[in-house]
Amino acid sequence: MPIQAELEPEFLQALENHTVTQGRDVAWIKSDSKAILAIHTNMVALNPRLSVTYNNHNTWKLHVSNVQANDSGTYMCQVNTDPMKSQMGHLSVVIPPDIVDSVTEGSSAQEGGSIRLTCTATGVPPPTVLWRREHNRPIVFRHDGGRERKVVDSHRGETLELAHVQRTDMGAYYCIASNGIPPTVSRRYHVEVHFIPQVKVTNQLVGAPLGSDVELQCFIEASPKAMNSWYREDALLSDKLTENPKLRVSETIMNEYSLWINLTIKSLALADYGTYVCASVNALGKMESQVSLHRLELSMNGFGAEEPMVSGAAWQRARNSPSHRAQPAASHAHQYFLAQHLPPQLYALLLTVLRYIHTF
Repeated sequence: MPIQAELEPEFLQALENHTVTQGRDVAWIKSDSKAILAIHTNMVALNPRLSVTYNNHNTWKLHVSNVQANDSGTYMCQVNTDPMKSQMGHLSVVIPPDIVDSVTEGSSAQEGGSIRLTCTATGVPPPTVLWRREHNRPIVFRHDGGRERKVVDSHRGETLELAHVQRTDMGAYYCIASNGIPPTVSRRYHVEVHFIPQVKVTNQLVGAPLGSDVELQCFIEASPKAMNSWYREDALLSDKLTENPKLRVSETIMNEYSLWINLTIKSLALADYGTYVCASVNALGKMESQVSLHRLELSMNGFGAEEPMVSGAAWQRARNSPSHRAQPAASHAHQYFLAQHLPPQLYALLLTVLRYIHTF
């Protein structure tokens, strides 16, 4: 009987490297780390996440379940020959990005001050952090006392520093962390810029005839949130709204720090004429702006048109009153303002046309 030579063990294929996401499972042909994990199918390492399987022929597999970050490293498959034969493979564990919880400092400042936002992200590989504003609004960096500025759509880095902040910088900023391993994560930071209220009335001098409706319009910017109201003769009109159906105050929010607050007076009577005050007060101070409501008497002129009977001084004040921001387009049919750039005769003709239209 011929003598058969015993064949030396050899590796049938190279040991593969693996990259897996934390929390997944991985299986390998029999492998070792620097410490012995298993001999044949007998586990040496006391780790319930590790196991070895054998196909009763030529394949051993090391299984690592619920992979953790510290499982990363080089593993060795060793055959007990003389000399020893071995193969090595590397396990790379990647971790999706995460934003570390931390207290956000400096998310508010007075106008002209500075704000610093910090967003710390972890993950393997290390994430890239990008800052963006809500609704794709631009991020503005100001330098040299605010005289120079740079406008960008996004900013890269864990820290976002805003110097010489303005009220237009208010709003939500998003920290977005990504490293190619889904999912990408983000966190919302809110920036507040504080300033004393600014109050502007649309017209400082308003004329309207008896029996008509008139709307006094006031534009307010304030942060932090302010208490806004209309006054007359040291009385708070909003307190009388439930008692007097002639008075109505309405608010139209424009953005985080600005709004319109309008006072409507219905069926004007003699007692309604006078000075009205639009006021706003917050933690930083109080501001007011006045509207003088005059009676507008109409009489027929030589051309058959109704002409406003207002003193020349009143007309001069109306023409010289400053114009302000654009106001909402809506106005009542009986609302009459002394136009700033129209001569009395042309304005009288305009009033006649309005009254004619109103009869239909």
